[in-house]
Amino acid sequence: MTYLTHLECSLCGKLHPATEPQNLCTACGKPLLARYDLKALAQVWNKAILADRREDMWRYREILPVTDLENIVSLGETMTPLLRAKRLGDALNLKLLWIKDESRLPTGAFKARGLAMAVSKAKEFGLTELAIPSAGNAATALSVYAARAGMRAHIFMPKDAPSFNAKTTQLAGAQVELVDGLITDAGRIVAERKEQEGWFDVSTLKEPYRVEGKKTMGLELAEQLGWRLPDVIIYPTGGGTGIVGMWKAFEELERLGWIGSKRPRMVSVQSTGCAPIVKAFHEGNSEAEFWENASTIAAGLRVPKAIGDFLILNALRQSGGTAVAVSDAEILNAMSELASSEGILSCPEGAATVAGLKTLLDRQMIEPDGEVVLFNTGGFAVYSEHNS
Repeated sequence: MTYLTHLECSLCGKLHPATEPQNLCTACGKPLLARYDLKALAQVWNKAILADRREDMWRYREILPVTDLENIVSLGETMTPLLRAKRLGDALNLKLLWIKDESRLPTGAFKARGLAMAVSKAKEFGLTELAIPSAGNAATALSVYAARAGMRAHIFMPKDAPSFNAKTTQLAGAQVELVDGLITDAGRIVAERKEQEGWFDVSTLKEPYRVEGKKTMGLELAEQLGWRLPDVIIYPTGGGTGIVGMWKAFEELERLGWIGSKRPRMVSVQSTGCAPIVKAFHEGNSEAEFWENASTIAAGLRVPKAIGDFLILNALRQSGGTAVAVSDAEILNAMSELASSEGILSCPEGAATVAGLKTLLDRQMIEPDGEVVLFNTGGFAVYSEHNS
């Protein structure tokens, strides 16, 4: 099924076996990335093979890490629609604007991709106890996929995370602990207790397979555009796994000969109340500093320090992209604009991409005839529950 060969450290390059559970690199403590025998795969895999497959994220299984189809834990991870946003594009004087709507996935958010993959690999390894720190949507995703697989999920969330997520995790039978602090504080608890409790840590980029699930966003986008890529991708960034995953997908597709060397300019959007990637990018730093007193209505953007910050910054710079911060007021306005112009009920994080696009247009950093893709990473339900 898979052409997975090994894991490689994203910083020092040390190789690790893919035949046993892994967290971070044993040499430098940085994220591990899955590697495939793309040369061999290119000899036997072609685009025509996809024509007879279901339109879900598992259609790309040869460059996904699950070895045995029986180990896939699925709730129906459909290929999400790429919607032409003509009315919004016309209002912004932009010729070709698309929205990749991730709210159609199980649990209503893009987190389903990564957690479906992580839980499937955990099942393959025979793991039964998984732990995660989460700002909200990842908690819901892990809880339902763990329930689907017959595993126990241990969730650590900030007390002020959306109540929707706390309720859904409990409904799915997860053990939930609300933390007085941020997602980084929740992550510290997981790190301190995981060995004693026998948990496997599935934190963002602290295990190598969530990024493989997020990678499928890039694979889908390329296929939906006829195996080409847009000029610009604008993505809301907390932990940043989506940018890292898509950038990896584009590299693998080129090595397979399915796309050329052209890359989109990758744009990271954060909140002015928590913008460590934006600050690091514009200061020319290779890593981001911890963002003190992080605060924003967009819970998924409230990540004061991302472990994969250097990978996000590399993708932005290599692509000729940038990073912008938008206010909560701009996010709220964008949520209304998305709903009234395109009928899309977005989460605050997804709406942040619209606000970011407007900032870039005001700065004349996007040409009117450019092709732009925005990622709406989740639906409105979580936000409405949190603020009801």
